Amino acid sequence: MKVLLDTNVLVAAFIAHGTCHEVLEHCIHHHELITSADLLEEFRGVMTEKFHFTPAEAREAVQLLRRRMNLIEPHPLEKPVCRDADDDRVLAAALTGGVSCIVTGDKDLLTLEEYRGIRILPPDGFWRFEQQ
Repeated sequence: MKVLLDTNVLVAAFIAHGTCHEVLEHCIHHHELITSADLLEEFRGVMTEKFHFTPAEAREAVQLLRRRMNLIEPHPLEKPVCRDADDDRVLAAALTGGVSCIVTGDKDLLTLEEYRGIRILPPDGFWRFEQQ
């Protein structure tokens, strides 16, 4: 199954050993992870600006993710879906990558529940979805 982990899930996976970390580890071993350069750049920025990783540490984290994920070039959405353009970038990457689900903690994305056949799930909801 192809899965896209939103930036907030990746950040949480790197800073804590909770559900997001478990989902990331599981998906690395059992699924195909999809991402884009924009999403990895957002991850790098959050890690350095909000969580004070050094530029070298953030680069290393991005390189680790690049080795474990398939990097795609998203096609822009035909029209905006979300009020936040960053959320539309997530949807565009998921759609272009042909994912089955997006795992996110973003409330605006979660309220959609689904976009063009792609399920939008909180990290703890991923396990139930996978069992279906």
